[in-house]
Amino acid sequence: MNDLLAGLLSALMATNQPAAVSNLLHKKTGLAVEMTDPNDPVEKAYQKLLLEDDAAEQEVIQWAEANNSSGMATNEVAKAALQVRVRTRYEKVKKAYDVFIASHPKHVNGRIAYASFLNDIGEEEASRTELERAIQIDPNNPAALNNLANSHGHSGEVKKAFGYYAQAIAIAPNESLYYENFATTVFLFRKDAMEFYQIDEQQVFAKAMELYRKALDLDPTNFLLASEVAQTYYGIKPAKSDDPQKNRVSEVALADTALTAWRRALELAGDSLQREGVQVHLARWQVNAGRFDEALQILGAVTNQVYAATKARLEKKMANTAKPGDAVPARGTPENP
Repeated sequence: MNDLLAGLLSALMATNQPAAVSNLLHKKTGLAVEMTDPNDPVEKAYQKLLLEDDAAEQEVIQWAEANNSSGMATNEVAKAALQVRVRTRYEKVKKAYDVFIASHPKHVNGRIAYASFLNDIGEEEASRTELERAIQIDPNNPAALNNLANSHGHSGEVKKAFGYYAQAIAIAPNESLYYENFATTVFLFRKDAMEFYQIDEQQVFAKAMELYRKALDLDPTNFLLASEVAQTYYGIKPAKSDDPQKNRVSEVALADTALTAWRRALELAGDSLQREGVQVHLARWQVNAGRFDEALQILGAVTNQVYAATKARLEKKMANTAKPGDAVPARGTPENP
């Protein structure tokens, strides 16, 4: 499995092992892991299986890094040899899952974990089959429903995904991850959402942002989530009219709403790199709103070379756009994201 299970070994070494495993998997994949008896032989076998899965992934990462650092990344013979090695390693894990599932066919979490593994190695159809079997065993398992929704979204069967996300949320209404995934799918596949829900594009935007708002309400200290929500505003298009002035008012209103979202992300930033990254976005939206003084003030605090090129582009854009006597749009009232 990929880095979704990275850190599982250290979690298993914690004092409260069942809780550590449950918390890690729930955080990373949405898996509802309940191990009431840590001495149960089936659960021990399940934990061992997850460890083997994770160990294989870590080995593959190490092999790939070694291949790259040796300068063999573009060598076709070396690439082919690495692919064979990876395939062999993953085949061992796959056989271990097959043995576990054959011995414990009704172990729902085992099937969900297997589905994740299969998806990670590119066997999407087999992954969906395992999730469908998990749901047959436990129709009210929200993690399986969420993951099946993800799978259908990736395969292009977006309207099926909408239904599965809704079911997962109905069963687990306090799980932020499900709202986040649902929101992202609605936002990315707007045409499908318009057809499925019989709404227009502006209503699709509103639906996606409402789902994102719920996700943030349930996980209010998640910087990455707050940043994802703020990033979404770049893809929102205000409704257009024949009145240029009205269109500009809508553009500034969108900028103000986006600024509110990015300010929330700024409050959650954990280090200077994250803070300066957010400040770049704040400056960009101030530029979009025509507030160059505010943008320049924000950019003055951006000193990390990682953002030097972006900062220079924004400053150049302002220099090329500003004209003597230009009116600066009035500051609107920010709306809560």
